[in-house]
Amino acid sequence: MYSKRLGLLLAILLCSGPALAGGGPFGIDSRLKYDNSGIWRRSNQTALMYGTIATVGVGALAFGDHDKLGDTFWRSVDAMVISSLGAEAMKYTFQRERPSQTSNPNLFFRGTNAQSFPSGEVTAISAAVTPFMVNYGPDHPLVYALALLPAYDAEARMKTRSHWQSDVLVGAALGAGVGIWASRRSSPLIIGWLPGGFQVGFIHHFKP
Repeated sequence: MYSKRLGLLLAILLCSGPALAGGGPFGIDSRLKYDNSGIWRRSNQTALMYGTIATVGVGALAFGDHDKLGDTFWRSVDAMVISSLGAEAMKYTFQRERPSQTSNPNLFFRGTNAQSFPSGEVTAISAAVTPFMVNYGPDHPLVYALALLPAYDAEARMKTRSHWQSDVLVGAALGAGVGIWASRRSSPLIIGWLPGGFQVGFIHHFKP
């Protein structure tokens, strides 16, 4: 079920704006009309990104790995860290110019200052919410509404000309894919590298 929801998210992004006739690797890329106002303001995008990092980090430390919620938070940590590293490596590999730098979506390998492909923020937010949709979505369908967070960020990143359509699509796919992988592991990865106190969590550690 969660894979269908994520597929719907990607389809929505594909159809956003004038993206159906353009260039880029999938033939869908075009530069949207610049909009850095209202809900699309860069400050709102930044707040969402840092809020996601803080929520996942604090949740993992607070709950540890002794229950389903804490375990899910730690899988979200895994997904965010690993997918973000992957996105960063891809940026330096493909070196694509952003829509703010050019109107041509086909400019790859332009130097290390060109880091449009893929969207790191969409990757990270998609990775953060996917384990929760995997673990809780089948029993609580409202959890699938978390997919609106990366969908919003993807649209906002395009409107402020930070990314092309294919940048956010690949970012969403990368984050979701790593999130699904992290959810299906026998145990969270990163917490296994940390001292045992992190597995307990602050809430359980100080519980009377």
